[in-house]
Amino acid sequence: MIIDVTYETFQTEVLARSVDTPVVVDLWADWCGPCKTLTPILEKVVGEMNGSVVLAKVDVEKNPEVQQAFQVTSIPAVFGIVNQQVADNFIGAQPEDAVRKFVMGLLPPISPVDALVEAGDEGSLRRALEMEPDNEAAIAALATILIDAENTDEALQFLGRIPETDLTRPIAARARAADAAGGIGDVEERLAALLPKVKADDEARQEFVDLLEVLGPDNPSTSQWRRKLSTHLF
Repeated sequence: MIIDVTYETFQTEVLARSVDTPVVVDLWADWCGPCKTLTPILEKVVGEMNGSVVLAKVDVEKNPEVQQAFQVTSIPAVFGIVNQQVADNFIGAQPEDAVRKFVMGLLPPISPVDALVEAGDEGSLRRALEMEPDNEAAIAALATILIDAENTDEALQFLGRIPETDLTRPIAARARAADAAGGIGDVEERLAALLPKVKADDEARQEFVDLLEVLGPDNPSTSQWRRKLSTHLF
């Protein structure tokens, strides 16, 4: 996220915002050559952070009060604000690697479990769940890998560790459906085969509902199959 900040908006856009999200303050001016080199690098690096860091650009020619508040006499000057305090700073243009290291240093340290989940491979996810057995993100990711490998029984065992959520429900539905059908195959063909059985057969009805989860709410066919289910049930 990149914003232009003035002296009047500094309290709200920088200090108040920094309580929840680190803010990088870029003090620049149009006449400053090194600023024109540094600012695009800052924009690129902060843009890679997916909203976890905010870049606040301050034109010191129009907002000299901000420059005075930071007590700088040379620009570009960059300050990292975390929880309304200066966490780090540098003066002058810097290469991209140095800027990235500066920005990353403002983020809270990643936990070992989060690092393993971020790695995303099966071995890392299993290690994450050894450390934190009910980690929802790890369970969802590992279950997806296991379903793709046609190991639905183990996927369901992991999913059974926690209550179903919006994240895990479609994954669990996919696992149950694959387990019941011996593989997902063509979902709509399977729905058509199950439809005559849903009223009298609890297992068929559950598999039908699971397959609707697999289709997902954005699939235009989902609402049609839900109506067909209601018609057969009632």
